Amino acid sequence: MPDSKGSLLVIDDEPEIRESLDTLLSSEGYTVELAPSAEAGLQRLGKRPFDLVLLDVMLPDRSGLEVLREIRAANPALFVVMITAYGSVEDAVEAMRLGATNYITKPWDNARLLAEIATLVRQERLTEENLSLRQTLKQRYSFSQIIGKSDAMQKVLNLVMQVAPTRATILIQGESGTGKELIAKAIHASSPRADRLFVPVNSGSLPVDLLESTLFGHVKGAFTSAIASKKGLFELADNGTLFFDEIGTVGLETQTKLLRVLQEREFMPLGSTETIKVDVRVLAATNVDLSRLVADGRFREDLYYRLNVIAIHLPPLRERKEDIPLLASHFFSKYCEENGKPLRQFSADALRILLDYEWPGNVRELENAVERAVVLSSSEEVGPELLPESLIRSGKRIWNLLPSLNGNLQSSLFEILEECERRIISEMLDRTNGNQTEAAERFQVPLSTLNQKIKRLSIDAKRKR
Repeated sequence: MPDSKGSLLVIDDEPEIRESLDTLLSSEGYTVELAPSAEAGLQRLGKRPFDLVLLDVMLPDRSGLEVLREIRAANPALFVVMITAYGSVEDAVEAMRLGATNYITKPWDNARLLAEIATLVRQERLTEENLSLRQTLKQRYSFSQIIGKSDAMQKVLNLVMQVAPTRATILIQGESGTGKELIAKAIHASSPRADRLFVPVNSGSLPVDLLESTLFGHVKGAFTSAIASKKGLFELADNGTLFFDEIGTVGLETQTKLLRVLQEREFMPLGSTETIKVDVRVLAATNVDLSRLVADGRFREDLYYRLNVIAIHLPPLRERKEDIPLLASHFFSKYCEENGKPLRQFSADALRILLDYEWPGNVRELENAVERAVVLSSSEEVGPELLPESLIRSGKRIWNLLPSLNGNLQSSLFEILEECERRIISEMLDRTNGNQTEAAERFQVPLSTLNQKIKRLSIDAKRKR
């Protein structure tokens, strides 16, 4: 019932008590369900949620206190108000000790009972709303920095949302600058571990001895400079998330110890003879093909499969160029705000260059280019002259690619993209001697998709034969 003030369950074996409470509470706008026994009440609790339970201490099939224990075990947050006679106040006190929210005595005062229930239901609703709000804000924050409308990025985001609530180990693959740590943080922030630590480890920047001490900690006297015991990152990240950046750089000896932690969920600090149990979710990232390292004997095969439970592949920016305008706009908003400048945007000429460039540094390189443009710009439109030299050199090629647009500096972004697509497809058809099947395979798209683009862009495919 959408306009209900709250849903209540009354568990009492006396018909008069049930009917009296049903009449009283229903007249106040509550949705009320009635159960004459402990078994019936527990069955109803298993079928749907309630805001509050009114539970009799004395029931024919089981003690109300036993029912309270079961309710508390299944749902510690559910409000339970015990109903007791004058002669069983001791039971009411015991009920409070076991976790009852409050108790009422028979006969009760209707006004006081309604006031108590109204207060508890409001508190329950407020708790649920706050929890829902925290989850919503957490998810918005988690994905606010992950920009992309391309099919490739949408698949990544869908996979992130699917695996985040689990405790599965995840391997994030992608070139440098594609945002692997950002994805790892999004997974952590959308997981049940979000309130605990997210601990990044830059595996490639530490010598072997220092890496192991950093990960597992050490006891006093474990080595010459160990003047005091120190906790490792695994212990600090207990119940949280440990993120290994560039896991492929970890040495074989450390890999062996890392495998043990993943399998046994325990480790031994350097110099210690005692193991420490931990519950840590491990996320790992790499910009190299770990399977090749396995084949070369530089990475343990068993560790590879232990890490690669779920694989997330981040596409390079050159494969998701439709996201470049969105990313540029996002970074402009970020750095204009940081530098106290009015919002900037790229000119049509600058956008042509951005779309033509291959982006070896991926999203990180684009972000740096936008920050540079914001710092150096004096007008709201940013032209090619404020782009890094590597991009400007690539921009000379696009003017040769788009001769039909050279005389029209006011071309829309849609026209630019359409002409780029037309020329690229035409060049591929030239290379394949007009073989559309081969061209579709090289583009890694279905043949039907390529045929549709050829028709939409008015490409003379027959001329290519």
